Amino acid sequence: MSIVFSNKKIFILLFLFFSFTFAKERYITREGFISFFSSTPLEDIKAINKQVSCVLDKSTGEFAFQLPIKGFTFKNALMQEHFNESYLESDIYPKSVFKGKILDWNKIQLSEDPIEVFIEGELTIHGIKQKIKEPGKIWRSSKSIIGESNFNVALVDYNIKVPKVVRSNIAEVINVNVSVQLNPR
Repeated sequence: MSIVFSNKKIFILLFLFFSFTFAKERYITREGFISFFSSTPLEDIKAINKQVSCVLDKSTGEFAFQLPIKGFTFKNALMQEHFNESYLESDIYPKSVFKGKILDWNKIQLSEDPIEVFIEGELTIHGIKQKIKEPGKIWRSSKSIIGESNFNVALVDYNIKVPKVVRSNIAEVINVNVSVQLNPR
């Protein structure tokens, strides 16, 4: 019986050791920020969304973010209605998701100074998944990790159709800004 007891102790100790050794060091937020900007000679359109959820696995550099499409707010309620009903069809495609990684993560030493990085992964908008590789910045602030990226999205890449009547009001390529402050989980 003492041998069984010893084996149980060893098993429990090994389980605890491996659980802590391979535990992922995750940083998260549910209050990230994303904005987009469309500029044409006829009109500038800006929308913001402060409901971005993001998780970063600090041990691998893998991360994901998700946001509700209906979380975008516009200065004009009619623009917001058209955006959700006609362009992004947010009842059919309620969220946008990115899953990817920060390239060369193992070479990065986080500090209080922003470091230029590239992110690579799959961005899903309007039910269409596209591989992307975009620049960004990452740095440490106190106990948080801050990440930012600014990139362009072509509407055609995500099968977002704009009616002819307003086509000259909406840019074919939209500028996107993302900012997250991630805290240890």
